[in-house]
Amino acid sequence: MSNSPTPTESDNSAKTRQLLGMKGASSGETSIWKIRLQLMKPITWIPLIWGVVCGAASSGGYIWSLEDLLKALTCMLLSGPLMTGYTQTLNDYYDREIDAINEPYRPIPSGAISTKQVITQIILLLLGGLGIAYLLDLWSAHETPIMLYLTLGGTFIAYIYSAPPLKLKQNGWLGNYALGASYIALPWWAGHALFGELNWTIVTLTLFYSLAGLGIAVVNDFKSVEGDSQLGLKSLPVMFGIQTAAWICVVMIDLFQAGIGLYLISIGQNLYATIVLLLIIPQITFQDMYFLRDPLKNDVKYQASAQPFLVLGMLVAGLALGHAGI
Repeated sequence: MSNSPTPTESDNSAKTRQLLGMKGASSGETSIWKIRLQLMKPITWIPLIWGVVCGAASSGGYIWSLEDLLKALTCMLLSGPLMTGYTQTLNDYYDREIDAINEPYRPIPSGAISTKQVITQIILLLLGGLGIAYLLDLWSAHETPIMLYLTLGGTFIAYIYSAPPLKLKQNGWLGNYALGASYIALPWWAGHALFGELNWTIVTLTLFYSLAGLGIAVVNDFKSVEGDSQLGLKSLPVMFGIQTAAWICVVMIDLFQAGIGLYLISIGQNLYATIVLLLIIPQITFQDMYFLRDPLKNDVKYQASAQPFLVLGMLVAGLALGHAGI
C-alpha cells in the first residue's frame, strides 16, 4: 500500500506553505487577506520574535509580571508582524522581476494583487510599526525614544537592502550581513532597550553574532540562483558556486557561534558557554546530513533541523549576559 500523500493532502500542504511565505507554494489563492499575509511571510517573523526574547534576557531587567509580559508581546508585534512584514512586502515589491523567474506563483508576479495594493500595505505596516515603537517609548518612560530610533534604523536598512540605487542584496557579503544583523542584532537591541539600557558591549557582541546570521541569510539565496544569475545579482551561490557557498554558510554559522561561547568563558560564564558550544555539535551533524550534501534540495529541511540549535544558543548567550550584568 502506498504511503504517498493524496492529492488533497499535497494541495493543503502547498497552500499552507504559500500562506506562510515558504518556497514551494501553490498558486490560485483568491482571498486578498491571505494574499496580504503571504506577502508578509509569517515564517520569517519567528527569528525576530526570538531576538526580542534574547534581548529581554540579556537586559537583566525583565521580571515575570503582567506589565513586562505585555511590553514584550508588544515588542514582538513590532519586530515580527509589523516591521518584518513591512520588510518582506517591500522586498517582494522590488523583487517582482526576479520572482517572475524564480517563484512566478508569488502574489505580485502572478497578478494576484496589484502594485497599488502592495504599496498601500507597505505604508500601513510602516506607520503601524513607528506608532507602536513610540508607544513603547512612552510606556517605558524613555527619555530618548530609543525604540523609535531603532525602528527607523531598521526601516532604513530594509529600504536600502531591497530598493535601488543601493539595493544591498546585489552584493552577497554586504547584503547578507545587513539581513543577518536585521534578524539578530536589531530585535535583540529592541528587547534589551525595552527592559534595560542598551550599551556598546551589547551592540558589539550582537553585531558579531550577526555574522552567524550572515550564514543563515545565505541559505535563502540558493532558491534564487537562476534569477539572480540572469539579473546580475551577486549572491554567494552565484559568485562561488553552490557547493562552495554552502561551505561558507555553515562555517560562518559555526565559527561565530563558537566565538560567542569563547567570549562567555572569558567573562566567567562557563556553564552557559559550555551549553552554547555543545549546541554546535548537533548543528554540524545536520549540516552534514542535509545541507552540504544537497543545498538546493535540502535547504528547508536543513533550516528546520539545524537552525533551532543556533537560536537556542542565542537565548543561552542572552541569559549569560544578563546574569553577568553586561
